Amino acid sequence: MTVDDRGEPHATDPGEDPLALRLEQLILGAERRYTPFQAARSAGVSMELASRFWRAMGFADIGQAKALTEADVLALRRLAGLVEAGLLSEAMAVQVARSTGQTTARLAEWQIDSFLEGLTEPPEPGMTRTEVTYPIVELLLPELQEFLVYVWRRQLAASAGRVVQAADDEEMVDRRLAVAFADLVGFTRLTRRMEEEELGELVEAFETTAADLVAARGGRLIKTLGDEVLYAADDAGTAAEIALRLIETMGHDETMPELRVGMAFGTVTTRMGDVFGTTVNLASRLTSIAPRDAVLVDSAFAEELVRTGDAPSSEAEAAEAAAAAEKEGEEPPTYRFALRPMWQRPVRGLGVVEPWLLSRREDPAE
Repeated sequence: MTVDDRGEPHATDPGEDPLALRLEQLILGAERRYTPFQAARSAGVSMELASRFWRAMGFADIGQAKALTEADVLALRRLAGLVEAGLLSEAMAVQVARSTGQTTARLAEWQIDSFLEGLTEPPEPGMTRTEVTYPIVELLLPELQEFLVYVWRRQLAASAGRVVQAADDEEMVDRRLAVAFADLVGFTRLTRRMEEEELGELVEAFETTAADLVAARGGRLIKTLGDEVLYAADDAGTAAEIALRLIETMGHDETMPELRVGMAFGTVTTRMGDVFGTTVNLASRLTSIAPRDAVLVDSAFAEELVRTGDAPSSEAEAAEAAAAAEKEGEEPPTYRFALRPMWQRPVRGLGVVEPWLLSRREDPAE
């Protein structure tokens, strides 16, 4: 950074790329005007609180460089205003900043690494990528911004709908959900055999397929971890259908490794879009011991499927129910899933658990 005649750092460091500065100004819609101290003072907040907000949003400390804009001041003022109005506590405002920063950081990285990189391939020999980047960004920016707001509002409406349907205030945070991990088998070995580009394509295909199936069947994708996805559903039947469809879909793709899924049902704590608690830990442990191309569920998940009529407690019970219905001249009950108890086993940190193997139920009459 250079220093102007007033002794303040200036935003025209000769070491900075001119295109990078132009792109920053285009995307932010404003020039660099403030040091962090000046921005905090203009927003009417303490430097300590401003630093907490910036760090929560994922921005690095910049000392007292003049690198902030009017938009940064406005963002600080808005967050502080929500606290002053009593709509958010200071801790909650920091959480809002952190959750927004983490989510959008990943989105921005993806768009630059994959989407924008492909679009800015030089269209003519002799042109550089930098020569086509600026006009492309200029055209895309308003459209991507509007689309981002649209998707966010849609997701916010769906989430708000789930909250208002909760039975009580405690259920808004600690809810009974079906939680599932789907894990690619042998992924570590694949990383040693495949080229980076091939590996990236495989992971992207897996995440895309999983995200589409989870959304289409009414589940919620919590996060992806490369070779693993975590999703949740309000009921066990939905989670079970998603798990089996994942295995069936991946099984028809010869390029995909085998898949295993572990699921549990119970109380889950939700924070910043993530899920925590014993139920989540149990689902993760079940995934690690699940057979290839198979789904393991815990006893609570199995009981929930039986309670809702999605699965019989045993084939003997199903046969008895069918015989009773036939005797009365009624249609026999139909079940979507079958459950087979597995050997009880100790699971690290959770004691002894009784896994159940989940599958689609074949109609004996067929």
